[in-house]
Amino acid sequence: MKILILKPSSLGDVIQALPVLRLLKSHWRHADIYWWIDSSFAPLLENDPDLAGVVRFERKRWSKLRHWPEMFRSIHGLRQQQFDLVIDLQCLARSATFAWLARGSKLIGLDEVREGARGFYDLAVPRKSYYTHAVDWYLAVLPALDVPVHNQFTWLPPQPEIAAAVQRRWPGNSRWIALQPGARWQNKRWPVEHFATFVRLAAAKYGDVSFAILGANSDHLLGEIISEAAPDRCLNLCGQTTLPEMVEWIRRCDLMITNDTGPMHAAAALGKPLVALFGPTEPRRTGPYGQLSNVVRLDLPCAPCMKATCNFEKPDECLRGISPAQLLDRIRL
Repeated sequence: MKILILKPSSLGDVIQALPVLRLLKSHWRHADIYWWIDSSFAPLLENDPDLAGVVRFERKRWSKLRHWPEMFRSIHGLRQQQFDLVIDLQCLARSATFAWLARGSKLIGLDEVREGARGFYDLAVPRKSYYTHAVDWYLAVLPALDVPVHNQFTWLPPQPEIAAAVQRRWPGNSRWIALQPGARWQNKRWPVEHFATFVRLAAAKYGDVSFAILGANSDHLLGEIISEAAPDRCLNLCGQTTLPEMVEWIRRCDLMITNDTGPMHAAAALGKPLVALFGPTEPRRTGPYGQLSNVVRLDLPCAPCMKATCNFEKPDECLRGISPAQLLDRIRL
């Protein structure tokens, strides 16, 4: 049996969709499962033990007409695989089109109004309610395929070689708190000065704790600002790790303090204790799965607004109003 899963992005969405892969492979042990993913996130899955292969979606490259022959060759390669089952977990017109062009025997997707993707599917799976968590919605495709849903799987399997490389490159036996100060939306970011104050307070309270600051290269300045709060206790890793290394860093840490962003979902998948700061987004839909009690948010009349820009009379108050002292009171080490 051959299966194709389409979930190209974002990082958090890909991580939240991994239980579908785990349970499909658990049920159909001899199935060859492939994953269609944006090339920027492909390293996360390239050595996954449950995948027969990764199909790269070159989103930026294929947006240019001169690279369309590459795209057509990729589609032709998908067709040659002769998939028995194609599962679109992105439910956008782009992913649904690729899923349909793969010409699998059966195409199942999520029943989302956006862009009319469901018109391509043989079977569309609705979201049970507005507040149904993304993980549960993705998993809802499995009963439709008579695949049992349970939690007896390893969400992000250990990668000992990567972990050893991380230890060699950044040696030390400290207890670590991971910090994730970045986020795609500016108004999803707890103020960087709050992160810095938190580091000063936590460093004073816990003498044996160090801080690993995670993020993309674009977050490097945030990491520098935070590091100034306790230079001898902070390690600015922004832009310094691959995706697999980031996962192993989170596995290495004792706790994570994070905005609503992809690495938060990695921490939740690893069962790592965390505190997640939420402002404009709805944690019941996209919060840290299994750890919604560890979400910190203010009860404001406008929150969650689900908007990338803030129009409240006190800009970004939903996050600015959460003090570093409040956060320190929430953690236990």
